[in-house]
Amino acid sequence: MGKENRSSVIKSAFPQTIPVLTGYIFLGMAYGIVMKSAGFNLLYPILISIFVYGGSLQFAAVSMLCSAFAPVQTFVVALAVQARHLFYGVSMLPKYSRAKGIKKFLLIFTMSDETFSVCYSAQPPQGVDKTDFMLRISLLDHFYWVLGTVLGACAGAFIPFDTTGIEFVMTALFTVMFVNQWEEAKDHRPALTGLGCAALCLTVFGSDGFMLPAMALIIVCFLVSSKSQKKE
Repeated sequence: MGKENRSSVIKSAFPQTIPVLTGYIFLGMAYGIVMKSAGFNLLYPILISIFVYGGSLQFAAVSMLCSAFAPVQTFVVALAVQARHLFYGVSMLPKYSRAKGIKKFLLIFTMSDETFSVCYSAQPPQGVDKTDFMLRISLLDHFYWVLGTVLGACAGAFIPFDTTGIEFVMTALFTVMFVNQWEEAKDHRPALTGLGCAALCLTVFGSDGFMLPAMALIIVCFLVSSKSQKKE
């Protein structure tokens, strides 16, 4: 891919990532501040954000890094927190099927809640390869998270912060992205399906245990819907 093509892909991908940029900068800063306040130097949060890139898992890992070494417990917690990515991965297999080599690895590694939401619905402009388009979105989102971490770790070294309630930024981010995609989409059945499944599982399983059942139910609904549409 030539320099002009790369520039064209980035220019088309960047506007799709602006809501993620806003959320990730603030949340990344919060993570950097939390790590700094826990006694870690600048290098730790930056490396974790680059190589782990786990979002909520990184916040949960702060207390684990400060406690006694417990690899089994760490593995179980990490699996429980990030298990939702299994469902994201299944639904993204057709979209990532054309990616080869390092591109496929990067697309898989940089998958996050927000990146999934953008890549699943965003369409590249005419003449832009869809795989390159999704890859640029994914890499930009990863960059935002690392940048936020760097800013937060640096700020935490000099300025005391109260981060109470900062996690609501993610809720606001998802709301903005949902409204934006609702306005752009002509078919609202997928969005209504997701809302209905989440509401049902929230009622049945409660706020602490509804995420995985909701994701599983959404995937089942989409698979059934896809099969019925193919028969028609």
